[in-house]
Amino acid sequence: MYVPEAFAETDLDTLHALMREHPFATLVTLNEGGLVASHVPLVLSADEGEFGTLRGHLARPNPQWSTMDTGVDALCIFHGPEAYVTPSWYPTKREHGKVVPTWNYVTVHATGPLSVHKDPDWLRTNVSAVTDQQEAQRQDPWQVSDAPERFVQSMLRGIVGIELSIAKLEGKWKLSQNRPEADRQGVVTGLAEEQGADAGISRAAARYNQS
Repeated sequence: MYVPEAFAETDLDTLHALMREHPFATLVTLNEGGLVASHVPLVLSADEGEFGTLRGHLARPNPQWSTMDTGVDALCIFHGPEAYVTPSWYPTKREHGKVVPTWNYVTVHATGPLSVHKDPDWLRTNVSAVTDQQEAQRQDPWQVSDAPERFVQSMLRGIVGIELSIAKLEGKWKLSQNRPEADRQGVVTGLAEEQGADAGISRAAARYNQS
């Protein structure tokens, strides 16, 4: 990923927080015939390995797991909040007009070797972890054990587990930090006032462009 110095985020806790807040990632691997991507929820175990370990699962009929080149690291992309930035928010537009639109966004790329798991106990543990992660804030959280055991077993036979030991972790917080101070504050105000804008990108812009 191209990460100019102004946009680089290297704090491990910050990167992990983004991955937990936006666990639905894009998994990219090199396979027979070229690159393949799948979109999967992942669970981060932060204390396993230097940068953490990611676990999830794919549908068994998905050929990505069976045809990937295991000699090439896989890539997991975590998509954080994002928003279009209009030049109209820049005070410099009124000064000289030499401005163009851009897009602000937050993202994390996790790279490392990907392994496959078929053991039913491993799969049950992972499915339970994903479920617990997503149900945690609900008043009456659903659990895997709520479903009939035979049904659960049949569902587990339809998936394979994936595990990525993170060897490289990159964060990009592109939030107008490269603009003049007045333009940066204009973006912060504009995002805060934009109807329908993701509140997450507004908060991030405010945090990274504090005077």
